[in-house]
Amino acid sequence: MLEPLSNAQLRKFKAAAQLMEASLKVGKAGLSDAFVRTVAEELSRHELVKVKFAEFKAEKKTLAPLLAEKTSSHLVMRVGNVMVLHRPKPAAPAAEAAV
Repeated sequence: MLEPLSNAQLRKFKAAAQLMEASLKVGKAGLSDAFVRTVAEELSRHELVKVKFAEFKAEKKTLAPLLAEKTSSHLVMRVGNVMVLHRPKPAAPAAEAAV
C-alpha cells in the first residue's frame, strides 16, 4: 500500500505535469495487460507519467483509478482526457550502492 501524497507533493506533481506531454495513450485495446506493463515500466523510469485517453473517453472516470491501482501508483490528477500517475522509485539498497 502506498502512503498518501501530501497536499504539497500533489501541488508539485501537478505543476510538473503541466509542462509534460502525454507519453502514453489508452487506445482501442483499453487497459490490456500489455498496456498496464508499459505504464508500470514507464513509471519505473520516470516516476511521473502523463496518459491520454484516445479511446474509452466515456469510461475515463472509472479507468483512471483502476490503472493507478493496477500499476501501484497514485492518481495525481485527471483533467479532461488526460491523467497523471506518480509512483516513487524504490530506494536502492545500501549494499548495491556501494558496489
